[in-house]
Amino acid sequence: MNKPVCLILGAGAGIGGNVAKRFARDGYHACVARRSDKAGLDRLVADIEAQGGSATGFILNAVEADSIEGLVAHIESNIGPIEVAVFNLGAQIGDRSLASTTLKAFEMGWRLATFGLFRLASVLFPYMEQRGKGVLLVTAATAAMRGNAGQHSHASAMAGRRMLCQSLNAQFASKGIHVVHILIDGAVDAPDTLGKMMGPERFQALRERKGLEHDGLLLPAEVANTYFYLAHQHRSAWTHELDLRAYSDLAWWNHASNPS
Repeated sequence: MNKPVCLILGAGAGIGGNVAKRFARDGYHACVARRSDKAGLDRLVADIEAQGGSATGFILNAVEADSIEGLVAHIESNIGPIEVAVFNLGAQIGDRSLASTTLKAFEMGWRLATFGLFRLASVLFPYMEQRGKGVLLVTAATAAMRGNAGQHSHASAMAGRRMLCQSLNAQFASKGIHVVHILIDGAVDAPDTLGKMMGPERFQALRERKGLEHDGLLLPAEVANTYFYLAHQHRSAWTHELDLRAYSDLAWWNHASNPS
């Protein structure tokens, strides 16, 4: 296969799946990985192929030993060079007080948000460094910038993810590897992430009040356009951190509680 590869870890129906479609539309082979829902994964691959693109789907438990490492090695050996990687794994375990946050739950947030990113960079960057180029796009959340009650695991894990991105940039930017920390500062119109957290009735009510024609929820397809742009910036003017929010939302530093 002569196509460059875009690897998406966390390729659900929201940001991850739309990023895969956007890159595939422009000639990349999309390697899409998600933890579960083989039927949904197959639909995503079929949608990409129906639009004239190419894709391969993988079910991946990112916290398992050697899962990320094995996937990257397989793609590099059997599919093609990974020119762009998108780390879109969430680490939200819900609103929990300190007393109700178990050691296991706290550690899981770190394993997904921070250790998983470290593992991806550790196995992928040697390939990219040898080629003298590569892009790593990292999806983040408001919790990376501001802690809230009930977010002990999530906020600490996401803040660690942000600092890891800065450290990776400090070492690898001069070697041609572009790392971007993308802060999603608002609610995303995604049924399999926010929709699952809220439940279908509350999610639909939010869409009717704030989304749809109101454009008050982040639209995954529009977010994907930004990811594609970031991956193709000239190195004289790289973006290393970017925050995205709907026009009607206050920025994370302007209010004390989460929007909506």
